[in-house]
Amino acid sequence: MTPAARSLTPFLLLLFTSTLGNSAIVPFMPFFMVDGLGQPPWMLSVYASLAVALTVFLNRLFARRIDNGARVFPILGIALAGFVLASGSMALSPSLPVMLSVGVLGFGLSATSISAMFATGGHMAERVGIARPTFNAWMRATTSTAWMIGPAVSFSLSGAYGPQIVFQFACALAVLWGLVWRIGLPRDITAPAPPKPPADLTSAPGALWLAAAFIFCLSIAHGLTFSALPLFFVQEVGLPDFAPGAAFSVKTFVEVFAIFGSSFLIARYGLRAPLMACTVLAVGAILVLASVETLSQMAFGSALEGLYYGLFASLGISYIQSFAQDRPAQATAIYWNTLMLSGLLAAPAVGLIAQLADFRTVILLASGVAALAIPILVLGMRRA
Repeated sequence: MTPAARSLTPFLLLLFTSTLGNSAIVPFMPFFMVDGLGQPPWMLSVYASLAVALTVFLNRLFARRIDNGARVFPILGIALAGFVLASGSMALSPSLPVMLSVGVLGFGLSATSISAMFATGGHMAERVGIARPTFNAWMRATTSTAWMIGPAVSFSLSGAYGPQIVFQFACALAVLWGLVWRIGLPRDITAPAPPKPPADLTSAPGALWLAAAFIFCLSIAHGLTFSALPLFFVQEVGLPDFAPGAAFSVKTFVEVFAIFGSSFLIARYGLRAPLMACTVLAVGAILVLASVETLSQMAFGSALEGLYYGLFASLGISYIQSFAQDRPAQATAIYWNTLMLSGLLAAPAVGLIAQLADFRTVILLASGVAALAIPILVLGMRRA
């Protein structure tokens, strides 16, 4: 590892610990609301809508401040304080009123850490001579690794000791997050936006939002597939109960390697050609998953899913940043807000479509949404 790369290790450790905390809580909260508190499923939309709306608003607010040269240390401190407040409150009183008030506020705040750190990390990498797309890949691999660990630990703890221990575990993660934040992040670090490029080098109006629409299409296609596959494999295909977990393991394993390989693709072919190939691969991978009948076919389809989503996760953020080089933090916020909104819409859409048809129909529809991303990408390239 080069000295420049070593200098960014504390920052990646901070990204890992903050993502680990969020990943241990975000997927557990809907499960806890229904299984732990006995609430009807429609209450999930209430909690998710409030938390996502708050995070989307704060992401845009903090991104503007970062682009204007505000210090990042206190911004990440606010996100940490939100996580401490929410996890501590839920550990002491795991109830619906606390969840819909302090939980929404605290976990909504804590989710802003990812967008702020991606905006800051790219700036820090450029200062030590590492290309932003390359460091984007490192950061995406770090967050993917944390997401492989966090949900598995929280659900395992809940199954063994009850749901309240998950929030106690989150409190312990908050202590670790706080220590790394104080030690690993310089107090005066900023990530101001570079000067606005000349008019002949800027993108056409609307190009940034076309890029966001492309991200939205592939993201919601992934969300639909991700939500429908476990029930499709077990209930409709008849695979054993361990199949969804095995599929997720194959997907995430391939995904991490794809993320690291994306920086080579960018250096060799640029952004747009690999993105087009990734989008076409997404359509094919989802169609393969829709036709699964055996465990070997499931493993092959999951590997393809991990390959396309790993490339998309890394290439997508660099793509959207390329349309707003004079405000990278705001472009990064748009990227993460788009992912969150698509995730919020995917879950109820799966339930509605499956109620009217079946889970295979959900996956086939997801392939159509992924295909829609192709003309949007072409149009965005023309406007670039």
